[in-house]
Amino acid sequence: MLKDILCTYDFLTEAEIDQFISAFTVKTLNKSDFFIKEGDICKEIAYIKSGIFRSYYISEKGEEIISCIKFPDSLMTAYSSFITGRGTFVNMQAITPAVLLVVPKKILDDLSIHKLNWMNFLKVIAEQQYIELEKRTFQLQKDTAIQRYQALLESHPEYIHNIPLQYLASYLGITQRHLSRIRKELTF
Repeated sequence: MLKDILCTYDFLTEAEIDQFISAFTVKTLNKSDFFIKEGDICKEIAYIKSGIFRSYYISEKGEEIISCIKFPDSLMTAYSSFITGRGTFVNMQAITPAVLLVVPKKILDDLSIHKLNWMNFLKVIAEQQYIELEKRTFQLQKDTAIQRYQALLESHPEYIHNIPLQYLASYLGITQRHLSRIRKELTF
């Protein structure tokens, strides 16, 4: 739940959290709808109330490369575009029907100008994004495909079956055939 996540930032007061939550609007997306497309400027941040998203880019060969999968109860934005105000390099697409709570960047900017707690919040979010990116980079460089798949199974077992095989394989950096072998190996 969004309020529970915000309460983990112990420097935010309950009144600040309630004010922030009241600024969110509900956005419903169907399967295959986009939160943002490559080239667009990201002007909002979303809390995923339900649904699964993939973040991908198109390689020089025309292949979709999935860099991130986002699950319910997490925040989502095209972060570099959100910060710079330039077009994003990624597409963020719903893998399943989804419900988002969305807040415009302008509201966050206004809050952070007037309240130090919101500046701290944005700083912590930036730090978390960096840590997530670093973890993903090291995972791809250091872990085997089996380890990457097991980590995904451990962190989100209830959602794995909702992600198409080709998306899972791309996210893990392997072929669908290799993923099928890994699944067979782990079931024995």
